[in-house]
This record gives sequence, C-alpha cells and structure tokens, in this order.
Amino acid sequence: MLRLQKVILELVAKGRTLEHTAERLCLEMEEILPEVVCSLLTVDHAGLMHPLAAPSLPAEYSQALDGTSIGPNAGSCGTAAYLREPVSVTDIASDPRWESYRDLALPFDLRACWSSPICDASGRVVGTFAFYFRECRGPNEAETELVATCVNLCTIAFERHERVLERDRLANVDALTGLANRNCFNDAIAHLRCDVPGSWALLVADLDNLKVVNDTFGHPTGDALIKEVATRIEAACKPDRAFRIGGDEFAIIVQDAQALRDIDRAAENILEHLARSAPCNGHLITPQATIGGAILSHKDEFPESVRQNADFALYHAKETGRGGFVRYWPGIGTAITHRLAAIRDVREALAEGRIDAYYQPIVRLDTRRIIGLEALCRLTTPDGKVRSAGEFCEATADAHVALGLTETMLARVAADLRRWIDMGIDCGRVCINVSSADFQMGRLHQQIARALERERVPLNRLAVEVTEDVYLGRRDNVVAREIKVLRSSGMRVALDDFGTGFASLTHLLNVPVDVIKIDKSFIARLSPEDASSAIIEGLFRIAQGLGIGVVAEGIETESQVEQLASFGCTLGQGFLFSRAVDRETITAMLQAGPLSAVATEPSIKRSA
Repeated sequence: MLRLQKVILELVAKGRTLEHTAERLCLEMEEILPEVVCSLLTVDHAGLMHPLAAPSLPAEYSQALDGTSIGPNAGSCGTAAYLREPVSVTDIASDPRWESYRDLALPFDLRACWSSPICDASGRVVGTFAFYFRECRGPNEAETELVATCVNLCTIAFERHERVLERDRLANVDALTGLANRNCFNDAIAHLRCDVPGSWALLVADLDNLKVVNDTFGHPTGDALIKEVATRIEAACKPDRAFRIGGDEFAIIVQDAQALRDIDRAAENILEHLARSAPCNGHLITPQATIGGAILSHKDEFPESVRQNADFALYHAKETGRGGFVRYWPGIGTAITHRLAAIRDVREALAEGRIDAYYQPIVRLDTRRIIGLEALCRLTTPDGKVRSAGEFCEATADAHVALGLTETMLARVAADLRRWIDMGIDCGRVCINVSSADFQMGRLHQQIARALERERVPLNRLAVEVTEDVYLGRRDNVVAREIKVLRSSGMRVALDDFGTGFASLTHLLNVPVDVIKIDKSFIARLSPEDASSAIIEGLFRIAQGLGIGVVAEGIETESQVEQLASFGCTLGQGFLFSRAVDRETITAMLQAGPLSAVATEPSIKRSA
C-alpha cells in the first residue's frame, strides 16, 4: 500500500494528467488484486458520467457508459454518485439497480461491482472509483481498506486537476463576460491553417460608445454594456467562436461555411443583434459598434497576416464612418500606414513644440488694406523644413491629434494677438480653423475663452472657421449649439471651403454663420464663359440678402479681382496678396500698410 501511495502521489506532484494518473492507479490496483477490474468515471456538473480510466474493461463497455446520468437505479457507479455513499452490488444479474445496465455488463462476465463516490472539497461528487468482480461477491476487509486508500488518492488527483482547470480558465476566460480572452484568442488563431484560401476569416468589433457610457453613467453601467454586447455577439456568430480581446474589443474567428460565403452579411448580422436597446444597470442603452474583417487569402502565409488585415479594416472603418463594417482590400494597409505615420509625426511635433501659426492676410479688394488674418497650422520637421497643414491632414482624423493642434494653435494665436495689441497694431480679426473633434467635445467656447483670457485678449478679436463636413455632417445639433454659443459671445463664425462638400444655403437658416469663404477651386475657374461665374455671382446676391459676408479664397490674378469686384465681392485672400507667412513677416506687413504688389516673402507649398 505504501508503494501505491508513493507512485500515485509522485505522479500528482510531477503534474501528470488526471487521465494518466487514473490509469496508473487502476493498473497498480489490478496488479495487487488480480481478481478485480478497476474503473474510474468522472461526473460533470449536469450529473452525467464519463469514462476516465478502465484499462482492463472492454472499450465498448466504457463507451456505452459515456454520458449516462447518475440516479437511484443507475448501476453501482451511478447510484453511488447519486447517493454520495458507497454501493456494493454482489449480483449484477439480479440487483434492480442494474436493471438498465446488466445487458452491458453480463456479456463481459462482470458479475458484481462495488463503487465509491469521489468528492471535492465542497462535497460535490466529481467521480467514482469501482471494483468489478467476475464472481458474485462483495469486497473483503483488505479490499475495503485498499479502496479507501484509492479514493483518498483519487481525491488528491482530482483536486489538483481542478486547480489546473481553474488556472487555465482564469488564464483563458474573460472574467466579466465569460468569453474566451486574448490569451485564448492568440492561441486559437496561431493554430489555424493557411493552406486553403477562404477557409476562415476574422472579424474584429470595437464598441464605440463605451467611453461615453462610462463617463456619463459610471463604470458599473459600462460593465453591464460590455456583458450585454458579449452575449449578443456570441449569439449572433454561432456556431463560430467569439473572444473578448480588449476592454471594448471583440474578435470572431469565422469558419462556418455559410458565413464565409457572405462575410458582409455575417458582420451585418452582428450589428443588427447589437442595434436593439438594452437595460444596463438601470439605464436603457443602445450598443454602438464598428467592425473590420479579413478573409484568408492566397497571400496570407501566416494567421498573423489575416489578423493584421482585419485590424487595418477596423481602423479604416473607425476613421471613415463608425457604426458599419469594412472588409479588408489590398492597398488599405498602405493608406493606413501613411495615416499612422502622419499621426506619429504630428504627435512628436506637438510634444517637441514644432507646431506653429503662420498667417495669410484677408484684404479689401479695392484698397488692398489688410482687414483680417487667417491662422494656418505649420509643422517644422526636425531638419528645419516647414510643412503645410495639407501635407499632414490625414493625422487630424485622430481626435486626440486634432484637439492637440487646436489647443496649440489657440495658444500661439492668442500670444500673437497680445503682442500686436501691445504694439498698437490693428490686425482685425484672426480666423482659426477648428475640427469636428473640437465641436464634439462640447466645450469649444470654454477652450477658446481660456486661451484668450490667459493673454488678456478680447473674444471679438477671434473668428472660427468651420469646414462644410463639420458644419453639415452631424445631426445631433452639437455643432449648431456650439456655433450659437460662439456667436453670442462676440466671435464670428465662417464657413470655410464653401462649395467643395454638400453645401446648401438653406442650411444657413438653421445654423447661421457670419461669413462664407468661397473655395479656391471656384475662383480658379473664373471666366465669363465658365458656369462658376454665374454660381459665384448668384451666391453673392443670396449671401447679401441673408446678411452674410463673403470672402473669396485662392485669388492669384488681377483679372480674378476685377471679375469678383463686378459681382460685388469686397474681400479676398490668396497668393496675389501674400502666401501664409510667419509672425515676424506678417507683423512687418501689418505695419507697412496696404499691400501694393504681390508679396515676395519666403513661401511654402501652395496648399493652405
């Protein structure tokens, strides 16, 4: 007996599997007692039995027991597990507890069976240990003592096995949602084969409104939203498996043939499942998500390639229009790589103080007097080159970058305004461009007010320029509300690049502005024969009727000035008067008075 204990405990200590340890226990016992046949079964949480080890029992017999339920008349093992106490059946042929199973045992000359339950620390039955006899009898005293030792050893082995399972569960299962976690996802995707194009795909979903929910209702509500989303995604993607791989990010490995035939529909199905409102910690919230996906192609030699492609697609989906699905296509990675590089460059420039304001004059066309300035963002590279905003505009798709640029530009412009005021220079209003991200924060007015207050500059010295996509691209009235606050505080609001998007003058009745800036693409086409002339002339008349000022952008020739003046245009800006210049140059220009000729200051790339 001591040798038996030493052998089994050593296997447990070395971390051998439960299956291996159980089989070795049975073999050791059958060597000690040649007249018995040993069997170990597991019992799951549903009360179903499964073969664990029975090296001397016929395989057909063990297979027949797999999935049978415990109960008061479920043979020796099923009854012992049900009663939580040992059960000795000395005659299988006649014992009523074997009525449903005797036809399985008797053909293999199994005449008697004594079974004992194996319980965990909480008292739950996790298995059974049994002696089968080939004659009708029960255990003797020595056998009873051996069985007690075996049950004790089994308890130790089962407990270690449960600890391993729990450790694996904690390592591979997300505690909040119950979904497989990132570790499990990494392991699963690493073992996928890539030799059959189209045999699997990957969808990655990002929850768009988690931060808003957390900030508005608190993290418990956010957790409730994540759990609801996890449940819906898991239901929508069955039979495929879903994973939670981050705070608000989920992944689905798609292998179902029907889903693979129409991956777009599979993604739409997930979005449809998420579209319904759900009670989350006392609040009714509609989940909002964006999905990117990629299908295994002949170019994908490794699973990580598909994973990267799906990430590229998700990133593109989030940047171009949240709430939908984008499938990876060749070339998307290059575009995103360029965008990420631009974001990195601008972030570094912000951190190192290499973002500055350059100024382009806004002039009266008749007198050439400077009546205002437009502040334009410029980035100085580490080697001293000055880059225009058009060269790194991709970076502004990142909300954090856009907000950082606005904050820096406000500080630069406010300091310059203070300097000009102290010098007695009247530069008129300075226009500064703002982004959609600035409006969506809901505190643009406070941000501007703080920047100007630090330099003791009145609010009416600043104007805000908004592009058409920001001005007309939202339906939640955030922009309209902010514009109203800005105008009521004394600042003017200009609609920039008018005519390049989906402009409609009727929108100005709902969200009015003070100035319309006609895009340079219209000015460049000015000629008596071109339709642009009729459009611009009509625009001036309508704007005048609405009491809205007009500035023509991109003026490069005197003939353009003459034609614009004939339409009634009085204000303009463009290379004819000056390119965007640094603060020292614009200061000198402001002190010099009206512009009499084309500016010759050091220039940069033509884009604003």
